[in-house]
Amino acid sequence: MARLKVTRLTSGMTENTKTTLVLGGTGKTGRRVANLLTTHALPVRIGSRTGQPPFDWADQNTWAPLLHDVEAVYLVFYPDLAFPGAAETIRAFTTLAVHSGTRRLVLLSGRGEEEAQASEQAVKDSGVDWTILRASWFNQNFSEHFLLGPVLDGEIVLPAGDVAEPFIDVDDIADVAVAALTSDTHTGRTYDLTGPRLLTFADVAAEISKATGREIHYTPVTPAQYAAAAAAHGVPEEQIAALTDLFTRVLDGRNAHLTDGVRRALGRDPRDFTNYAHDTATTGIWNP
Repeated sequence: MARLKVTRLTSGMTENTKTTLVLGGTGKTGRRVANLLTTHALPVRIGSRTGQPPFDWADQNTWAPLLHDVEAVYLVFYPDLAFPGAAETIRAFTTLAVHSGTRRLVLLSGRGEEEAQASEQAVKDSGVDWTILRASWFNQNFSEHFLLGPVLDGEIVLPAGDVAEPFIDVDDIADVAVAALTSDTHTGRTYDLTGPRLLTFADVAAEISKATGREIHYTPVTPAQYAAAAAAHGVPEEQIAALTDLFTRVLDGRNAHLTDGVRRALGRDPRDFTNYAHDTATTGIWNP
């Protein structure tokens, strides 16, 4: 997969580059962002609950130690920007970051999530350079997150009906994030990031079936059925309510259109789900 050249990564930066703080630095996008920056010899600090020192969105006392001498921050909020209190937390963090000397913020936001826009505004109001990245369903949700188990079981069960989604590869998100963190070109821009085509969850199951040689089925259920199944698997009640509400609203077709965000940011097309499925299948992670 094509990667940004060093000359592009360092465009607009000085030789005395300060540290980039990558929040969620052990997660799907954060891990890739940190690896790319490290590959190009750019200083990186990982923000995670298991880090040293640790970072926890729920504990403001953990924020300041990680912001010392930080020039840019990649903002990934857990559990989701649509959850209650997210915007207030983002605003508090960005205020502290700017006071500590941060001069660039790149926020990973939710595409089609009205609640996330308040967090986006908090970043825009920060008074420093900002870039907003909006994305919805990741390809890697099926291999690195909560849908890996269902794929291994041979059945993907979601309250999604036959809605189509423009699944985006997290490698593309990471490439855009690194470009925004290291170049003035993307300041003040909001990128809606999508893959190159729309796929239903039945299409996704067929793609993974083809790549693995196994039969993977998609079963649509009602939100109530999904909530009951989540409860049976021990998911906390407050998370069930928030996730079910989020799935019900976002998976209503509002994101069923493509954008040129990846091309505008990187000058190339986004990665197709077929390529992701093929490459992932070769790792063996989808073998039961």
